[in-house]
Amino acid sequence: MQLNYRQYSDSGVPLLILHGLFGSLGNWGWHSKQLAEQYAVYGVDLRNHGESPHADELDYTSMADDVKQLMTSLGMDSSYCIGHSMGGKVAMQLALTQPQLVEKLIVVDIAPVTYPVSAAGHKKVMAAMAALDFDAIHSRSEAESKLAAFIQDEATRKFILTNLQRGDSGKYQWRLNLHAIEEHYDALRVKPSGVLAFTKPTLFVKGSESKYIRAENEAEILELFPNASVKIIMQAGHWLHADKPQAFKKIALDFLSMK
Repeated sequence: MQLNYRQYSDSGVPLLILHGLFGSLGNWGWHSKQLAEQYAVYGVDLRNHGESPHADELDYTSMADDVKQLMTSLGMDSSYCIGHSMGGKVAMQLALTQPQLVEKLIVVDIAPVTYPVSAAGHKKVMAAMAALDFDAIHSRSEAESKLAAFIQDEATRKFILTNLQRGDSGKYQWRLNLHAIEEHYDALRVKPSGVLAFTKPTLFVKGSESKYIRAENEAEILELFPNASVKIIMQAGHWLHADKPQAFKKIALDFLSMK
C-alpha cells in the first residue's frame, strides 16, 4: 500500500509524524511546519485515514508495514518518528519490529498496553458517525447538529468533522474507512508487539488531564523501551499537541536535538 504523505522540508534528519484514530496528517500541520525548520518532516496518512487507500485489514502489523514500505519508496534508511495515540502504537510497532528504521521515537499520550473498550468513547463516536443519513444532510452545520446529539464535546465533534467531504455524487461522505475501523477496532486496542525491546532513545509525552498513560504502565513501558523517559504537559488532555502546542514543540525539539 502506498500511503499518502506530505513532505514539509527536505533538509535535516527525516522525521515521520503519524496521527491518531479518526485523524489525518492535517491534524499535525502546524507542528509539521514548525519542526520542518530543523528536520525533513513527512506527515503521513495511515491506511483507512485521510487520503490514504482503504483496506479491509487494519492492525498494527499491517500499518507498521505500510510505513516501512513508504520509507523504502522514499529511499529512507531510518528516521525519527512521532506518533500520537493510534499513530503512537504504529510507531512503537515499527520500532519494536524494525528497529533499524527508527533512530529516535516520541510517543504522544499512549502506552504500550491493551486498553479496555471503555477506555475511550470511540464506540460512541463510531455509532454517531454511522448514524448520519447523508441523503438528508446538505451542509457541514447540519452534520454537526446531528452529531451533537451523540457527541456533546465540541472539540471532539470538530475533530471528527475534519473527515467529512463531498463525494463525486455531490453528497457528503466520510473520508475515512469507517466500516474497517468499526470491524477491527479491537485490533487497535491491543499493545504493540515485538521480539526484542527497543533500546534507542524514546520519549513518552503525557497530557496531565489524560488517562491514557498511567503510573502503573511504567513497568510495561520500560520492559519494551528501557531507554524511555516521560514528560508531562500540564493542563493538557489527550490532544496535548493541540491544547499546548508551544509546550509540545519545545519538548519535542529538546529531545530530538539531544546528542
